[in-house]
Amino acid sequence: MTEGAIDMKLSGWGRYPALDCRLEHLRRCEDLPGLLQRSDTLIARGNGRSYGDAALNPNLTLSMLAMDRMQAFDAETGRLTCEAGVLLADILATFVPRGWFPPVVPGTRFVTVGGMIAADIHGKNHHRNGTFGAHVESLTLATADGEIRECSRTQHADLFRATLGGMGLTGVILSASFRLRPIETAFVIQETLAARDLDEAFALFEESRDWPYSAAWIDCLARGAKLGRSLLIRGEFMERNALPPRLASDSLRLPPAGKLTVPVDAPSVLLNRASIGLFNELYYRRGRAQAKARPVHFDSFFFPLDRIEAWNRLYGRKGFVQYQCVLPKAESPTGIAALLERVTAAGQGSFLAVLKLFGPAGDGLMSFPLEGYTLALDFPMRRGTRALLNELDEITHRHGGRVYLAKDACCAPERVHEGYPRHSAFDTVRAEAAGATSRFASALSRRLALTAPHIRETI
Repeated sequence: MTEGAIDMKLSGWGRYPALDCRLEHLRRCEDLPGLLQRSDTLIARGNGRSYGDAALNPNLTLSMLAMDRMQAFDAETGRLTCEAGVLLADILATFVPRGWFPPVVPGTRFVTVGGMIAADIHGKNHHRNGTFGAHVESLTLATADGEIRECSRTQHADLFRATLGGMGLTGVILSASFRLRPIETAFVIQETLAARDLDEAFALFEESRDWPYSAAWIDCLARGAKLGRSLLIRGEFMERNALPPRLASDSLRLPPAGKLTVPVDAPSVLLNRASIGLFNELYYRRGRAQAKARPVHFDSFFFPLDRIEAWNRLYGRKGFVQYQCVLPKAESPTGIAALLERVTAAGQGSFLAVLKLFGPAGDGLMSFPLEGYTLALDFPMRRGTRALLNELDEITHRHGGRVYLAKDACCAPERVHEGYPRHSAFDTVRAEAAGATSRFASALSRRLALTAPHIRETI
């Protein structure tokens, strides 16, 4: 059954925008057809870790967190079937001690399986293993007519491809099957390489192609000859016989409990060019001093910010936006440089500036990655932020790139339509999927004109 509706203010992880929404919790698949008949439009919501307005619908936002059961696991193949509301954190807690790890993980473990599919998330291993959707073997999807369809690459294949990265606009994902990968230990051998500028950073990425995982932190306030100076961090899971004795006795251990917390909204004045510049200088020096390869727990390698509860409050009560774009490989050197130069000139540096290498684009019609480099930057919402984002959009699209819909809060529809050339095929599949175009909608789909015009007026 569904719980009673609650009227409340909701936002994404960036806390911008925040909208008044009617929220309901789904507990059983059997209740969804009736709910669909009673609601003009709705959008499914996982744990609210998309940054902008992708999981917001004032008419009805459907929480999937109660759909949290793991349904089947094959210990021979690693195939896991679970409901869409299962958290990645629970999968890790259950299967790492058994020697299994998800094929692709994002930068936080506090996301749901349904959200990982809807955003077709990527990780530090995209250049080797693609998106999470590349490893999804099948999923069950409730469509606008109340039917529950089994979708895969051979069954309802177009709907399957539209759902990977479709931001919940094809229907409500109810469950999915995918394969975990075997690991011998919970530890990663991590190596940090310092790059003096952007060209050297690109060279290090190319040299690191054989490493399963890689990402670079960028000092986005460095300028001139130091533009793009960075720390490339690469790693791979360690085998048991390579662990030092102090770790080998419990090689599949989970991270220790407990975390720091940010109890109140930080004053936005703390995030200024001087404070970010000081942080970046100290962080770069510290990383350069730790260049030697060393074993680290997977938790600190993949999810360093998860140790700080409510870290999004560091950006103040007005919230923040994360700008993430990808540029084709041939355009990346000039395009990334132009983006960093614009950020430096604006003086709105970011603590979290991350560069990653992507491999070829995947199956999802609206999946974000394409072969090239992706840059992610955080900006507190303040006067001038939207103007800066618009300028970054212009640079991105001038170089043939696109923004990540799971992070976006401000992009214009024409730029998204240009950046996602398969959006017309996506629209066609939605129109044919028993009325998905007029039933599944979000504040994001309204803003980006991904929803039928008469519906956009009601969201």
